[in-house]
Amino acid sequence: MTYHLVHRPGSPASASPYRLLNSWKRELDWANHFLDAQRIRGLSLCSLRTYAYDLLHFARWWAASSRRPLADITHSTLLEYVRFQLDCIPKPTPQTVNHRLTVLRRLYRFHQGREIPGERSRLGYWYATRSPLGYGRHRLGATGLRLKQPRHVVIPLSTEEVSRFWRSLRTFRDLALLALMLFDGLRSHEVLALQLEDLRRSEAQILVHGKGNKERLLPLPPETLQILDSYLRLERPATNSPHLFVSLKGRLRGRPMTPAGLRSLFRHHRLISHVPEANPHRFRHTFGSEMARAGVSLPALMQLMGHSEIDTTMLYVQISRQDVWRQYIQAVQNRVPSLPRLPEGE
Repeated sequence: MTYHLVHRPGSPASASPYRLLNSWKRELDWANHFLDAQRIRGLSLCSLRTYAYDLLHFARWWAASSRRPLADITHSTLLEYVRFQLDCIPKPTPQTVNHRLTVLRRLYRFHQGREIPGERSRLGYWYATRSPLGYGRHRLGATGLRLKQPRHVVIPLSTEEVSRFWRSLRTFRDLALLALMLFDGLRSHEVLALQLEDLRRSEAQILVHGKGNKERLLPLPPETLQILDSYLRLERPATNSPHLFVSLKGRLRGRPMTPAGLRSLFRHHRLISHVPEANPHRFRHTFGSEMARAGVSLPALMQLMGHSEIDTTMLYVQISRQDVWRQYIQAVQNRVPSLPRLPEGE
């Protein structure tokens, strides 16, 4: 039995547009019912897509390794599943493996109403979940199977790298895309999700729809606003699409820009500009680092970037050794006059 994933954008609002099908093009009910439940609780389309691919990966492995029902999953099943992934070439990252395990636990909880047998809390038992849809946090921290995730330090782009990549762009649309990432810290999917009505030109603001359907209102620098105005006046084709960014040419002209189109855009300009590290996340990280260097407080930066936890914001703040020494010298110069004078040597 083989499985594959299809995307049905015309699905009702209560159903996931991502569907798992078997060899006979029949829906895989245990996976699709779970995805529908996540759609109902408000999971973003980007997260739904990730969940669907995680379920597809597990379904293929489960069908090849066992003919047992889903209810027979145990902690030993998770161990076998992790061993299988670690033996794959290329090997998935620990973050990917952990996310698949999390989705599998939620899937089991959704269908069985309890935790996977063998998975225990620190005190040896679980509290009930807060939702019948298969999500919610436990009051006790879980000690279930999880791979250690190395902490990756993302180095922001230099001023010269940003300048080279910026000069390689040829349309106001592409410049506006990059400006929103570089000067407002938008994620790639946040940029693609922008609607025309989200742009408030008279107020120089833009409404961003972030993770978890959380909204944040961000100011637009005059330069970004000018580029957006030029794009809307000179380049954006006449279309009924409500999306701010659309394709400019080809058979998809006037249709909303897709994640694949954005990846292709960055891939092309990485080659032209000779900045191999340039990608949407790297520009967002550069925004966070530059804001921290400019003196923006962590709580303010947390709101600008749309983080729910300040620890996440801290990952974006990489201060160089020169910055640390400069701030130290400034602090000493400002503080020393009020301290007792050191005794002079005889």
